[in-house]
Amino acid sequence: MTTAPAQAAPGDTAEPTTAAEAAQLVADRGHQLEVLTEQFNDARVALEADQAAQTQAVADAQAAQAGFEAARSSVTSVARTAYQGGSQLVGLQTFLSASSAGEFVEQAATLDLLSAHSTEVLTQAQQANDAATAAQQEAEQATAQAQAQLDTVTAQQDQLNAEIAEYQAQYERLSAAERAAAEAAAAQAAERAGSVSRSSRDDGSSGSASSSSSGSSAAPAPSAGVVSGGSAAAQTAVQTALAQQGDPYVWAAAGPNSFDCSGLVQYAYAAAGISLPHSSRSQAAMGQAVSRSQLQPGDLVAFYSPVSHIGIYIGNGQMVHAPTSGDVVKVASIDAMGSAPTAYRRIAG
Repeated sequence: MTTAPAQAAPGDTAEPTTAAEAAQLVADRGHQLEVLTEQFNDARVALEADQAAQTQAVADAQAAQAGFEAARSSVTSVARTAYQGGSQLVGLQTFLSASSAGEFVEQAATLDLLSAHSTEVLTQAQQANDAATAAQQEAEQATAQAQAQLDTVTAQQDQLNAEIAEYQAQYERLSAAERAAAEAAAAQAAERAGSVSRSSRDDGSSGSASSSSSGSSAAPAPSAGVVSGGSAAAQTAVQTALAQQGDPYVWAAAGPNSFDCSGLVQYAYAAAGISLPHSSRSQAAMGQAVSRSQLQPGDLVAFYSPVSHIGIYIGNGQMVHAPTSGDVVKVASIDAMGSAPTAYRRIAG
């Protein structure tokens, strides 16, 4: 699992002297937190899978042990009956009871077959038991490692949250004029980033389609009532996501009153009857890949490499998403992230 990008590594003691510096530190830490949040989501998905595998491995081991005990009991019972004379196929008794040499050979062969079969049954049962026990041990080890990774990422998130709160407090202590200047500078930077990403993207679509999409990226956010296109399930996901506008971003949250980016996508598609993992990286690998010119409402738009942010396209070059710590679910241009999208996926055709 990768670590967060280090624009400013967690634990640095940078002290902002202007509102612009404080705002930038908040933004940097916010992005790092989102990356870590998605790593946390990945780790949680992996842990859940490992826990399910461990539960199954324990059940398999118990079944194998029961099978071995049953096989051993059965073989013991047969052997006890044979050696106590019930089958009259043992040693001297076999020799004395045989009416001819041929009958003796036949009975002795039967005894050998019985012994070989018993040995085979016990060997197979023991091998199954050993394999199940080994699988159980491997599953327990994988679960422990997944839990350790989850704990590590959680600790990093707690540290980043503390730093964000401190930088936010420093930002708010600075003058109103500095805050206004910082906000203006941030808006200009976002606009420049959007222009660069629009001019540099290459998704294989025609020039006219690309130009049309770029020209519409600044269009007003469509309301929930006028979004059109996409399948019925995609429409339900879009409407559900739009209905969450204003809900706060909370890391690892998946509703109903707060969300992180992948949590919002998971929640919206669950309303459409489609189950998605709570992980932007996993979501960005699902469904069908489409190009930017093919985007329809309900398609997923993913960002960064590896993917650490995701939103739901709603038309007109816009998406609904849970942006980052300190923000709320809202509609934004798909070019507003300062980084060109890295994947477009259609979950519901």
